[in-house]
Amino acid sequence: MTVYNHCRYPVWPGIQPTAGKPVLAGGGFNLLPNKWYTLELPPGWSGRIWGRRGCTFDAAGRGRCATGDCGGALLCNGLGGTPPATLAEITLGGDRDFYDVSLVDGFNLGIAIVPIWGSGGKCGVAGCMRDLNRICPAGLQVRSGRAVVGCKSACLAFKSPRYCCTGSFGTPQSCKPTLYSWIVKAACPRAYSYAYDDPTSIAICTRPPGPATYLLTFCP
Repeated sequence: MTVYNHCRYPVWPGIQPTAGKPVLAGGGFNLLPNKWYTLELPPGWSGRIWGRRGCTFDAAGRGRCATGDCGGALLCNGLGGTPPATLAEITLGGDRDFYDVSLVDGFNLGIAIVPIWGSGGKCGVAGCMRDLNRICPAGLQVRSGRAVVGCKSACLAFKSPRYCCTGSFGTPQSCKPTLYSWIVKAACPRAYSYAYDDPTSIAICTRPPGPATYLLTFCP
């Protein structure tokens, strides 16, 4: 997977593997604008990748990020990011891979995942290509100074079972889209807008024989 920073500002990607899978690149690194980094994904690997914004780290790799922080460390080393954070999730299979971009934990920057090879294969594109910070409702905004750097999910902001799909709303039948998830879905139709937004959000890639390459772009 090639990770490319198309943003106008530095991004500190964070990586969290699924339990039992190896941590890649120490779980985090710095990526300047218009630079890329290549990750070797082992067969059968699964996990999530997100971008941290507004980070400051000392020589020992300790510091903080305005969004997506993972315990105040440059190397997340298996820890997840603090919401709000846009999540890219991928699971590698035998001849089929599954991947998505999720806004269930909120939004901090756009992400797209695109498969790349010469010919063959049948694959989809997943992502949120718009900057939701520009249309984020006031009650969900996360600010750094005057700038909106993140948009909370309705679940994080209001902690209601209806928005979190928990308790009596813990099934696909009882947890339905809300006004907030409709706003997200209208802007980013190829991303998860709430917990049970499966049919239009998961991309499946039936690969041709041989290694697969994916391009993950921040601020596509």
